[in-house]
Amino acid sequence: MKVFLASDKDGLKLKNFIHENIKDDYEVVDLTPEGEADFVESSKKMVEALDFGKSEDLGVIFDAYGVGSFMASNKHKGMIVGEISDERSAYMTRQHNNTKLISLGSEILGEGLALNVVSEFLKASYDGGRHQVRVDMLNEMC
Repeated sequence: MKVFLASDKDGLKLKNFIHENIKDDYEVVDLTPEGEADFVESSKKMVEALDFGKSEDLGVIFDAYGVGSFMASNKHKGMIVGEISDERSAYMTRQHNNTKLISLGSEILGEGLALNVVSEFLKASYDGGRHQVRVDMLNEMC
């Protein structure tokens, strides 16, 4: 499994911190080494890398507040994205919603909490079963 990272300029520092702290445990691909000028551009790169949700790979995207990247990434068919600011939600969105991408706000999360959030997201796996009905409903909406 690859872990894709992307950010705009506001999320660049936090993205780089996460990259440094997970690179020994995962195959990490930085889609925006310099940070994009706009979260819409970083979101496009991320969604394409994740093959519009069809890939088994996961992604984490960063901007100032997390909401911009969340909105832009969710606009694409097949994507289920979570805007996350705590560890439990990071784990549960992966387990119950088959979320392939989470967005984090660099102005919301400190480095320690962000690393914990990313770690929980990456260690979780999708349960399927009764949760698949909801995932199918979400995918039909696009």
